[in-house]
Amino acid sequence: MRKARFSLAGVFMLAAAVTLTGCGEEEKKEAAPQLPERTCFGVFTQSDLEPLLGTGETVKVDSPADVRLTAQRPGATCNVYVDGKGRVLVTATRKPSGQSITWPPMDQNQPAPDSLSLGDKGIVWNTGARVAVTCKGSKDSFELELGISGSTDQMKPGTSRPLFTGLMTKYLDAAKQQTGCGV
Repeated sequence: MRKARFSLAGVFMLAAAVTLTGCGEEEKKEAAPQLPERTCFGVFTQSDLEPLLGTGETVKVDSPADVRLTAQRPGATCNVYVDGKGRVLVTATRKPSGQSITWPPMDQNQPAPDSLSLGDKGIVWNTGARVAVTCKGSKDSFELELGISGSTDQMKPGTSRPLFTGLMTKYLDAAKQQTGCGV
């Protein structure tokens, strides 16, 4: 009878250990993945993009080191994946001067975008922002189109547009500097 009590106590201790181990793994899965110190053309920090990352274990960043666009390199894209799912997309496109920039219509089932007072033309919506600016330099003139979009499922309603406005402000300043816009 005594052996049975010790065995039963052992089973409870083992069950408790397994339960606690499971909790630790669950917390691990709920943690935000770690980004490099600087990402997406060296523009954004982890804290900048963290609200868009959600939870997960592995993060992969597919991005060139900079957004220095030229006539020979007219575009650059940064993708941030968490556990294989796209969470952040940052784009830059350089077009010949005078070429108009048009954006496709937005999803009619989503709230209309707001005007963004950045660059020559800009919009922000619940899952991203776009800006177009004409760059006139002493050597070269061109149109620059920038875009940021991301997963907002894990964000509180009403917080994504201010986030995307702040990210685009930072991105526009860095992209103008890196591309020589206005120099």
